[in-house]
Amino acid sequence: VSLIIFIATTNFLGLLPHSFTPTTQLSMNLAMAIPLWAGAVIMGFRSKIKNALAHFLPQGTPTPLIPMLVIIETISLLIQPMALAVRLTANITAGHLLMHLIGSATLAMSTINLPSTLIIFTILILLTILEIAVA
Repeated sequence: VSLIIFIATTNFLGLLPHSFTPTTQLSMNLAMAIPLWAGAVIMGFRSKIKNALAHFLPQGTPTPLIPMLVIIETISLLIQPMALAVRLTANITAGHLLMHLIGSATLAMSTINLPSTLIIFTILILLTILEIAVA
């Protein structure tokens, strides 16, 4: 429960304009992803080892490919938390960057062209609603 509250709090803090969000840092996401991933993998191996090991070798694999496929699947399993953490970091950073850029464009356009400012501001409001829904 405390992990969920922590993640929700950091995500909602990221919705404040021009604020720093800890979840935009790769180290933060890796620090949360690796223990959770390791726990899930260990529990999976402890409860159903045959099913867990079956994922390393798809059914119907030709015999000469078996050693190579086991190595590839093992590497894939070990890289999984890092890949997911990088994707999460990139998505959060992209969302905050987009909100910042649109907010800056709204501010810059406010003195030049009012109709364009209203359109850009409407887009910013819709994007903020989307970010709140996702957070």
